[in-house]
Amino acid sequence: MLDQTKKFLRDQGYHYKKTYIRPLITPDNIYVFRFGKNNLNNRLIIRYGHGWTGRQRIKEIDLRLHKQKHPRIFKTERGLLKYLAGHLKQHEQKLEKIEDNKNNASS
Repeated sequence: MLDQTKKFLRDQGYHYKKTYIRPLITPDNIYVFRFGKNNLNNRLIIRYGHGWTGRQRIKEIDLRLHKQKHPRIFKTERGLLKYLAGHLKQHEQKLEKIEDNKNNASS
C-alpha cells in the first residue's frame, strides 16, 4: 500500500515506520506512517477498507506535518504526492529556521 509514497520518501532521504491498527468499533483498517529525516515527527494516517473482491480501497489519507495545526486530507495517493512534492522542502526549511532562532536566542 502506498508504494509510490514510500519510494518518494526514500528518494528524498526520509525514514519511515509503519504500524497497523485494527479498531474494534469501525470496519475500517488503519495504517499509520511516521516519517522524518532525523525524528519521526510527521505522520500519515491511511484509512482503508476492502471491496467485495478483496481489493484494498483507500478511503482517506490524513497528513500532519510537524507543528501543523490541522491535518491535510486526501482521497488519492496522487494528490498526496503532489502536495508533498510542493510543500515538504518548504516545511523543512521553516523548521530549520525555527531551530536556528532558538539556538541563537539561547546563546
